[in-house]
Amino acid sequence: MLIERFTFWLFLWFTGAFFSAGKAQHYFPQKYEFRAVWVATLNNIDWPSRRGLPPEEQRKEFIALLDTLQKYHFNAVIVQVRPTADAFYPSQYEPWSAYLTGTQGEAPYPYYDPLAFMIEEAHKRNIEFHAWFNPYRAVSNLQAAQVHDEHISNKRPAWFFDYNGKKYFNPGIPAVRDYIVRLIQEVVENYDIDGVHFDDYFYPYQVPKEKIDDYATYLRYGKKQFNSIHDWRRHNVDLLIQAIHDSLQRKKPHVKFGISPIGVWRNASQDSLGSATKIWYASYDALYADSRKWLREGWIDYIAPQLYWSTRSRYGNYNVLVPWWHKNSFGRHVYIGHALYKVDGEDGGDSTWHDPQELPRQLRKKMAYDAIKGSIFFSAKHLYRNPFHILDSLAQYYYRYPALPPPMPWKDSIPALPPPKLNVHMTSQGVKLQWQTPPLAPDGDPAAYYVLYRFPLTETVDLSRPDRIVYIGKEEHFTDTDTRHLPAVYVVTACDRLHNESRRYASAIAEPLTIYGSPRPEQLPIPYRKY
Repeated sequence: MLIERFTFWLFLWFTGAFFSAGKAQHYFPQKYEFRAVWVATLNNIDWPSRRGLPPEEQRKEFIALLDTLQKYHFNAVIVQVRPTADAFYPSQYEPWSAYLTGTQGEAPYPYYDPLAFMIEEAHKRNIEFHAWFNPYRAVSNLQAAQVHDEHISNKRPAWFFDYNGKKYFNPGIPAVRDYIVRLIQEVVENYDIDGVHFDDYFYPYQVPKEKIDDYATYLRYGKKQFNSIHDWRRHNVDLLIQAIHDSLQRKKPHVKFGISPIGVWRNASQDSLGSATKIWYASYDALYADSRKWLREGWIDYIAPQLYWSTRSRYGNYNVLVPWWHKNSFGRHVYIGHALYKVDGEDGGDSTWHDPQELPRQLRKKMAYDAIKGSIFFSAKHLYRNPFHILDSLAQYYYRYPALPPPMPWKDSIPALPPPKLNVHMTSQGVKLQWQTPPLAPDGDPAAYYVLYRFPLTETVDLSRPDRIVYIGKEEHFTDTDTRHLPAVYVVTACDRLHNESRRYASAIAEPLTIYGSPRPEQLPIPYRKY
């Protein structure tokens, strides 16, 4: 009982600190904000909870995760579908993942398609599904892994090199890049994903006294063009990123392409364009990932730098890096990768993470910068654990109201057309609202979902206010059971799948009626008015 009281008072104190600090920053709810969580399948970090979990239990776990995300107004999930040149879907190129079934190459039994299932369930909740691929990692533990005979590392051994107990694709081989593009095209063509996502693993993290065994490849493919093997390696990664971008533009241009690199591109001591940081594994130099160039060239739609340092770090200070990424966004979206796992105890020796206000400080900081369009949390299991009651605080403050993923005008700037009519009438359950399917937009896009707002009669209709949203979803009807706010004006808009909202809307007024006997409430029409 004493522990329960202490936990309760700690929660009240933390929430109070969270709110008071936020008010000082003049926080306003954001209607457009990317709110996502990474779901890692490597080593069963997040899902499924163990290898070989029965398919029915796998589905229950994933549905529970999506229900949690929906409850707390998240609008995207990023799921690792290819952790080690294996697949969480039936693939003509790679075997089923051992993290799914327990044995690499073994299909789920009873059979189902996990990727199709996950996408369907996410879209039911109006949550975007981004398929997360690890492009170059093939075997994560050479000593312990049981690699299937049909694994690509056995079929094409010349494509790989070993490094620090792992096996990697050699990015300098043109056939390797073509292969990776093809396997991603397979998913893009066969599944209704919203995004393709890469994390920070390109060339391997450098280990003292180990060398990447690719010099012969450099002599064959790069020596004539590049005097430096390091520049050649960066060029190899650039070629893959550009090829993925181009293939998406040809196949499904609405699919987003995002990458979550290490949060430091380069230190200012190495490059005047870099950040005032002091880390030895900056992405440009250590992983050969020129993330700033990808933004500048427009090859990616969003970047999610992993800003896994605290606001007091001496090496990669969060307060330094947020404005740097804002300045270097080149018109693309920046979503901050937050180290929820450090809040949950894996602090890496930085005691700042023990402060319950550290993550709230970080969330407030990013709101001052227009290019910062959202957050991604690593990872799902830590979100579940709710360290320092962060989920409760999100629900009461920053994520109190729903938000739409921000539109990407370089992909599509044409808004959906509005529903032509909104009908409202009272029922015993509340205010029943129904609307009609709008016609196709000028670019041929249908409405993907609808946004329903409720405003007091005395208030001007303002579609920028997420606190007036009562429903976001695909259904063309909704019953508002909260009748305390009547009379009210209801407004419905339509959005396409890239979240371009109709500029016009259908509206109607709902007023409370006193019913004496028959007819029944649902038979009485409510006056309709169009604005």
